Amino acid sequence: MLFKKQEERSFSHVFLILMSYNKDMNILVVEDEKRLARNIADALRVDSYNVSVAEDGLAAEKQLREGHFDLVVMDRMMPRQDGIKTLQKIREKEDSTPVLMLTALGQTEDKIQGLDAGADDYLTKPFEISELRARVRALLRRPEKQIKDVLEYDSLVLNCVQKEAYRKNHKIELSATEFRLLEFLMRNTEIVQSETKLLDHVWDQNYDGLSNVVAVYVRYIRNKIDKDFPHEQPLVQTVRGLGYKISI
Repeated sequence: MLFKKQEERSFSHVFLILMSYNKDMNILVVEDEKRLARNIADALRVDSYNVSVAEDGLAAEKQLREGHFDLVVMDRMMPRQDGIKTLQKIREKEDSTPVLMLTALGQTEDKIQGLDAGADDYLTKPFEISELRARVRALLRRPEKQIKDVLEYDSLVLNCVQKEAYRKNHKIELSATEFRLLEFLMRNTEIVQSETKLLDHVWDQNYDGLSNVVAVYVRYIRNKIDKDFPHEQPLVQTVRGLGYKISI
């Protein structure tokens, strides 16, 4: 009996850790059939993922430009822009976000076309929601593709291995937190990041978020990479009411 209780406590601890981890994972569901999109989104939210929904390929492209996603679940046959065309455009931009493609076309050549376009996995309709959830977990366990050690934008260079920053070959001294913040913005250049997302990715997830810590640290890095280089283009941009981004 004691062993069983200990085992139950151990399982509960692991479950809580997994749920906490999933809260940091953002999934985009691209599906024009509203009922199916709602069912998929609800099932993934049960697993504590952050889920956004797009009704077609063009809407999906817009959301991918404006936010960060760890996985895309995308239907193949959609109005305005189908899944294959959307996937091709995503990959042309060197976006390696994992994509699970859904389709009623189950022939081998259809699957090959989807995989060749850049899909990471393929699920044929109709499917069990439990299988979709399992495939999502499997894709999210894969190591992130093509993580760059050196990030460059305009004249700013970040060496993520040596933890060094340079602008016009002049070294910039950054604290550990400043470096983490700048690195996240540099990995998502020209995409507005909200204060909430920056808190989640740069600071401890348990941070109470009641102070203006994000604004303070954005000012720190702006002083160091922009104001100290008055002859260079300002890179740290504030988008009023939305957040911050690295952009020209």
